[in-house]
Amino acid sequence: MRFSAARRRFFSQTQQVFRLLAQGQARFLVRAVETRLRSEVASFGLRRDLMVPHQAPAAKIPLIVRALERGDDLSMLDLERGEPSTAYGRQAQRLLVAANIPTCWVAIAPAGKVCYMQWLIAPRDNDRVQARWGDLFPRLGPEEALLEGAYTDDAYRGQGIMAHAMSLIAEQAREFGGRWVVTFVAKSNIASLKGCKKAGFAPYVERTESWRLLRRRVRFAPLPEGTGYSFD
Repeated sequence: MRFSAARRRFFSQTQQVFRLLAQGQARFLVRAVETRLRSEVASFGLRRDLMVPHQAPAAKIPLIVRALERGDDLSMLDLERGEPSTAYGRQAQRLLVAANIPTCWVAIAPAGKVCYMQWLIAPRDNDRVQARWGDLFPRLGPEEALLEGAYTDDAYRGQGIMAHAMSLIAEQAREFGGRWVVTFVAKSNIASLKGCKKAGFAPYVERTESWRLLRRRVRFAPLPEGTGYSFD
């Protein structure tokens, strides 16, 4: 039996709820419910054209950027370490890892630990994206790719890792015929927007995600071409 994207998403979210309860992480469920009762998040959709030459900006430390491998050290996602303010983000990353969405890329610090992670998603995985996120992202066309789930370890922030790794990860879209690589970042996340700009990305659309009493509405509004943003 073939399930609809909405039904697959419901099953996935139900599994997440039980997983969180099993891990004793009810506080994250409370925050998720509060968000879905009433919230609104405005984001920029940013895009990079791989046909335009771009030099990856250097990070402050040497890095190895590659696909996630079995046995990689993901201790940066431990919920009891790092800054309390980023615990919700770490939990979101743990759930994304558990979802087995291809392909997670990582940056390895000199100590051999993963210090950055991000997913590069191909058009062939459109159904997986819809099952996971619903209509939060536009369906990818044949020459498009999606970057999602960027996360930098608390201990490595401020070292230019995101811009360097993201730039190199985007290049991997060429392997499946990608030319346009897109990503979405909240307008309030100035640090990440600056990192995206350094990685060769520019805004092309605005997205508004609104929740009212557990019902979500997602709207997209194209931005005028040639509009510049400083993200100061």
